[in-house]
Amino acid sequence: MQPHDIHQLPAGLPAPVDDGACDHLPGMHLPSILLPATDGSEVDLAGLPGLIAVFTYPRTGVPGQLPLVQDWDLIPGARGCTPQTCRFRDLHAEFARLGCRVFGLSTQDTAYQREMVTRLHVPFSILSDDHLRLIGALRLPTFTVASQILVRRLAWVANNGIIRKVFYPAFPPDRHADQVLAWLQPKYA
Repeated sequence: MQPHDIHQLPAGLPAPVDDGACDHLPGMHLPSILLPATDGSEVDLAGLPGLIAVFTYPRTGVPGQLPLVQDWDLIPGARGCTPQTCRFRDLHAEFARLGCRVFGLSTQDTAYQREMVTRLHVPFSILSDDHLRLIGALRLPTFTVASQILVRRLAWVANNGIIRKVFYPAFPPDRHADQVLAWLQPKYA
């Protein structure tokens, strides 16, 4: 098995289907749970005033390393975490112009995420839910690969702690940030 270019999406990735696993989220109040962030702080998303966009992803790769499992690209929605994060990074100023703070969220630990934030020059915090506290409280969809529980790719926009919009499934991952931004612009510009 060869390492792959984590910055590029191969042709023919299987698209995830909407299985209804996020239908319960719109209108929910975010639970008050502190999560460690890559900037060294702890963040309680429920307590943040104003607009926030949170995108979740299974796990980012490291250049030159093998994927978690040989058939990673065949798992619908698994591949594309780095392009997804990079697109949110590239559009960060547009989100900020709308008064919307951006956060990434995965089950990877903070040390792993901090390396990625530094390497990719990500200007916002990535949150670690390696103990599945927020993921479990919100009943976010997960899947298990190589004995690791990973969160499925999705995003939500919350305003004053209430989820207003959910984007699930998020595909293709490299255009996911554009979809979130397009929804925000006419409402908050």
